[in-house]
Amino acid sequence: MTIGGLSPAENKGRRSNKEILDEKSPLLPTKREGDGGFDEFNGASFSGAVFNLSTTIVGAGIMALPATMKVVGLLPGIAMIIFFAFLTEASIEMLIRFSRAGKTVSYAGVMGDAFGKVGKMLLQICVIINNVGVLIVYMIIIGDVLSGTSSSGVHHSGVLEGWFGEHWWNGRFFVLLVTALAIFAPLACFKHIDSLRFTSALSVALAVVFVVITAGIAIVKLLSGSISAPKLFPSIPDLASVWNLFTVVPVLVTAYICHYNVHTVENELDDSSQIKPIVWTSLVLCSTVYIATSFFGFLLFGESILDDVLANFDSNLGIPYSSLLNDAVRVSYAVHLMLVFPIIFHALRLNLDGLLFPSARPFSSDNQRFALITVGLLSVIFLAANFIPSIWDAFQFTGATAAVCIGFIFPAAITLRDPHGIATKWDKILSVFMIVLAVLSNAIAIYSDAYSLFKKGKALTWS
Repeated sequence: MTIGGLSPAENKGRRSNKEILDEKSPLLPTKREGDGGFDEFNGASFSGAVFNLSTTIVGAGIMALPATMKVVGLLPGIAMIIFFAFLTEASIEMLIRFSRAGKTVSYAGVMGDAFGKVGKMLLQICVIINNVGVLIVYMIIIGDVLSGTSSSGVHHSGVLEGWFGEHWWNGRFFVLLVTALAIFAPLACFKHIDSLRFTSALSVALAVVFVVITAGIAIVKLLSGSISAPKLFPSIPDLASVWNLFTVVPVLVTAYICHYNVHTVENELDDSSQIKPIVWTSLVLCSTVYIATSFFGFLLFGESILDDVLANFDSNLGIPYSSLLNDAVRVSYAVHLMLVFPIIFHALRLNLDGLLFPSARPFSSDNQRFALITVGLLSVIFLAANFIPSIWDAFQFTGATAAVCIGFIFPAAITLRDPHGIATKWDKILSVFMIVLAVLSNAIAIYSDAYSLFKKGKALTWS
């Protein structure tokens, strides 16, 4: 599979002569409008683009992947992670190819080219729903990890509470307020996504730290004989077990969603033909992290692994310095999410601005609009995470739908629409497969979430 239908020379020429259009332009053009001079930004680096795209991919979902190994077995699970990486590459390739054919420079632009204003708005709404939900969930998780939670009826101490005891300054509200003001707000002020390359690199490094710690613990326990070899294939004793296999599909389908940032990353490259190796490098890097996390997580905890493997690091690991290692994993994960936040926020802000002000002047040249949208979004996310924790339940439904639309349904629909007559027969077959898979995944996710909520409500009624 390849990305791009133009030669590097043709593509570079197209990139350098690209007009700055209101709804299609990068967040901040590399060239000043009007005077022809250049600003201080001279194009994103290859490594910076890889880290930003990889950070978009590796969010909170990394913690759900090890549990899929318990359901489908180690070998099929790893094969499925690799398969969905290839499928994601194919869907991104479709977007890039139709973007170049239609001379558009944003995901919304490609949707507008294929389906008009309605298609463009639909994409923007899906990105807003998905990213607002993701960011609220990130903030809730950060609060749970650092300050603790009692949402299940049983209090789980946060890292800060465990270290210093219960105080007003390590309570949930104050910790999240400091996080929002000291970390999220400064990082949200950057107009170039490339400006986040260092925090993105650190975010990926922290994901690797989690893998290294998990691998180290698993190897120590394996050598001491305290854990057994993981099951390689699923156990299917009855029909219920067959249905259970399908429940992992939504986790894997949404594991590589990064499509809403691909054009933003490409637009800031000096040579946009580099987007092909950037996408491939990012997918290989994230697949490696996913496979290592899944393998060592499942090896370490086996059948006792929980849906969110982070919860397994809330108890004694059975080795020396268990408490220290647990805290290292939890703190590194919380900081990882803090650094993922601005990358997801960047796309959210850009799409909200495009939806609300489609005919306004470029976002980059209107600091007042930029500041108002930034402050407004941060405030909504902060307040929702603190005062409406049950909003997580709502976003389980809307988020699943929006994510599969962004990742697979919209790219496939663009290909089937084929506004420029460039789709091959294989493209259309693959597009139909993507849509069927995405719809099946979404149906399973909605059913599973609804069933879980029903069971939880029933349990509360009887208690």
